[in-house]
Amino acid sequence: MREFKRKARILLIDDNADHLRGVKELINLETSYDVVGTTTSANIGINLVKKYRPDLVLMDINMPEKDGLQAIQEIEKLELDVKIIALSGYDDADLIFRAMKIGAKGYVLKTMASAQLIFAIDEVLNGKVYLPSALSSRFFEYFQRSFKAETKPSNEENLLNYLTTREEEVLDLLTQGNNYKGIAGKLFISETTVKTHVNNIFQKLQVNDRTQAVLYALNNGFTSKVRAKISA
Repeated sequence: MREFKRKARILLIDDNADHLRGVKELINLETSYDVVGTTTSANIGINLVKKYRPDLVLMDINMPEKDGLQAIQEIEKLELDVKIIALSGYDDADLIFRAMKIGAKGYVLKTMASAQLIFAIDEVLNGKVYLPSALSSRFFEYFQRSFKAETKPSNEENLLNYLTTREEEVLDLLTQGNNYKGIAGKLFISETTVKTHVNNIFQKLQVNDRTQAVLYALNNGFTSKVRAKISA
């Protein structure tokens, strides 16, 4: 097993060049793994996966040109048996759930200690799934809620009941006329995360765009419901 670790090949994809260099140096100093490539571009990263066929990819979720979740899906479609660890600055349960659902074997926060990152890499390369203990319970609770929400409701049910608390917050801000950037600033999350929540809202409310979502919310008493929660 130790021999396998020495030969493991790792590819790093992160739009933050400074963080990218730091992770590369950490892996080179603290492990015997081989960093075969680094890039700040998701598209280039996908091409490097095809070229080097690494054992593991550290994939930043919040990428500018292409959503990290989309990149994970594209890597998975290559069917190269590449293990992926999602890397993010946000401990958002929805992001964790979506990343793991589409194929990530681990989820690591950029704020984690260096030793934890190395441990996560070790675990995933050894065929395990890694989540920091601080995120495990949150992920499990979100998984349970999402599983219940996937049960198709009858036409008479209010689809708003299937939204998570965070999705309710996002929808509430949408009804107030906020754009994605404004919502991201008020909730202290990235625009990528906002878009993810909005897509989930569209699916659960069975609508195709923002206008339909807002109309559904207003017609079904959503605004008063949320404000009641806030004032309670």
